[in-house]
Amino acid sequence: MPEPHPSRPLTGLIDYGAGNLQSVNNALLSLGESARIVRTPADLEGISRLILPGVGSFGDCAANLDAQDLRKPILQWLRKGRPYLGICLGYQILFEESAESPGVAGLGFLAGRVERFAPHAGLKVPHMGWNTAEPTDPSHPMWRSLGDDSPPWFYFVHSFFPVPGDPHVVASHTLYGAPFASAIATGGLWAVQFHPERSQDNGLTLLRNFLDHTKAPSPGYETPSRVP
Repeated sequence: MPEPHPSRPLTGLIDYGAGNLQSVNNALLSLGESARIVRTPADLEGISRLILPGVGSFGDCAANLDAQDLRKPILQWLRKGRPYLGICLGYQILFEESAESPGVAGLGFLAGRVERFAPHAGLKVPHMGWNTAEPTDPSHPMWRSLGDDSPPWFYFVHSFFPVPGDPHVVASHTLYGAPFASAIATGGLWAVQFHPERSQDNGLTLLRNFLDHTKAPSPGYETPSRVP
């Protein structure tokens, strides 16, 4: 994939072997943005912002990040407050553990657990299709040009959802049987349970908001051997 001009921030798209890379990259290209595929710590050199898209299981994602030696660099990135966008499983893996993969440790950057939807009368699992995301703070940059008069709609495909230990990080709630945290935002970290790359104009707007919010070039990432 072509990389942006050196004066522009470089976006890294993490490939852990099961992510929906092409759809996310196509969405970025439609916004005039290209990305570097990240498969190893060395691929993070010069990156200014990270996107972790996700399909597949929590356990497989954790195992593949470990096999690629990406767990420590991603945690280092997050602890430094660098821009990160997690999509679906890229949101869930931020937490400590998941009911989907008992005994498997997530990144544990955020306190909380990923739970499975409980069966309700007439409620199908997985939660699949369009639903609204009710912002907790409509003035947050994530929601710019979204839901001025009503909550924006996005496309969901998931059976599990995070329950953050800190309610202050929750950026939106979605109702499916009961409300759940469909997005979070804290510092440079944004993460969403829905799929912006499949959510038409609203999804592209949210991606544009992330890119615009992080458009000033940052020092980028240095490989661990060069970090004090």
